[in-house]
Amino acid sequence: MESAGSGEHGPEPPPPMRDRLAGIQKGNSVCSRSYFVVVMVFVHVYILNVIALLLYVYYSNGGQNGGDTAGGPGPTGPSATPAPEHRAQQLRQQDGPGPYSYLPRLEGIKVGYKQKIELVNNKMHDMKTLSLKPLLFEIPNFLSEKECKLLIHLAQLKGLQASQILPVDGYKEAMENLEISKADIFNLLDHNQDGQLQIKEVLTHSRLGNGRWMTPENIREMYTAVKADPDGNGVLSLEEFKKLNLRDFHKYLGNREITLNDLVRNSQHTWLYQGEGAHQVLRSIRQRVIRLTRLPPDVVENSEPLQVVRYNAGGHYHAHMDSGPVFPETACAHTKLTTNESAAFETSCRYVTVLFYLNNVTGGGETTFPIADNRTYEELSLIQNDIDLRDTRKHCDKGNLRIKPRQGTAVFWYNYLSDGKGWVGDLDEFALHGGCLVTEGTKWIANNWINVDPNKARQLWFQQEMARYAKDDQESQKEWTVDKSYKDIHVDL
Repeated sequence: MESAGSGEHGPEPPPPMRDRLAGIQKGNSVCSRSYFVVVMVFVHVYILNVIALLLYVYYSNGGQNGGDTAGGPGPTGPSATPAPEHRAQQLRQQDGPGPYSYLPRLEGIKVGYKQKIELVNNKMHDMKTLSLKPLLFEIPNFLSEKECKLLIHLAQLKGLQASQILPVDGYKEAMENLEISKADIFNLLDHNQDGQLQIKEVLTHSRLGNGRWMTPENIREMYTAVKADPDGNGVLSLEEFKKLNLRDFHKYLGNREITLNDLVRNSQHTWLYQGEGAHQVLRSIRQRVIRLTRLPPDVVENSEPLQVVRYNAGGHYHAHMDSGPVFPETACAHTKLTTNESAAFETSCRYVTVLFYLNNVTGGGETTFPIADNRTYEELSLIQNDIDLRDTRKHCDKGNLRIKPRQGTAVFWYNYLSDGKGWVGDLDEFALHGGCLVTEGTKWIANNWINVDPNKARQLWFQQEMARYAKDDQESQKEWTVDKSYKDIHVDL
């Protein structure tokens, strides 16, 4: 973007330096000398400040210019990447109760900005900023064709299972046992608190059901079937809502035939272990992710295994968040095991997503970010005139950003904002994304999620406990991490 005042009609350029100096020399000699002394003082102070700022940036980034990069002397200039080993050492030297006290966060600069990164020794990759909200990057050729084919082969050998979004079993019973009045439910659904329940307000919460995707047409059909909307205007008042029997809704949904196309997600997936002793390619990918994100190695190592996903023709994943907001009533799945805290709700706290495209898709299958770089975010604005931007089967073309799958390319984004103190802040609602309908062929992807608890104390305690497990018995720690921590995490919020 051009700066203000640039272009044909910008302000006149300043006069040449010698003309300005000539103007000085025309005045009184004492005045000219005084002016010269003052100017020189300011010039020296300015230069010293610039040098100090450059030194500060240099050392705070781990010394980009010089030989700190792993594998010998590294590249120089603003696009160079500090060695992750040096970064991790810096983090451990910070004061605080744990091995580190802040998390590095890359800078996007502006959309379209390109920088060089060193993911493996003596090999540079290009990284391009795709959006600032969320902070999203694209790295072509992150994986080789051979590595992509190997991941697909390993996933097939292990076997893939149908992807599940929310548990179906027990949902009806759980809803009936909720100690909450109809008025409270109405107020929860009434997003704008105008006393009128609109269809789009119901749709924003419809995913809290049993994993099926609801459209405006589905809601109208359901209203008609259970006689919820006598005047047929598609809007429910509090009085109309109080007259409803919630069991009628459950019965209606239970009697409807459901297909794979009706689900929030239609895919199959499996998990591949990346820890010590894993296949060398899986270990190499994890090390590259450490270099890419510049996060402490122990945080990445103690995160979820690699998820490999297959979308057949007709497959999709409606727009969603990879992580969930953490309230006092919720707990992160990965730290809950060690903190031994009780919480009503559990979520996957995924600070970073690194998504890999494992093949070129014949038709469809783009990754969409419907509201990337929107000026503002309003949940109800996602649904306008029966067009739901979250619907990746029907409206993928209406999203702000779509990324075409290209074999070996990785995309990387933050699911949370910074808290301003170097830790995890609020959920970045602009990270809403989904998988567009695969119209032809098959789509293969893989996901690496980096788990960080927004509660720093809980995360640091988790890291200390994991280090203790590793010290006591490395094999037990390995089994604990993979089989116990993540065996049931098949829920992508």
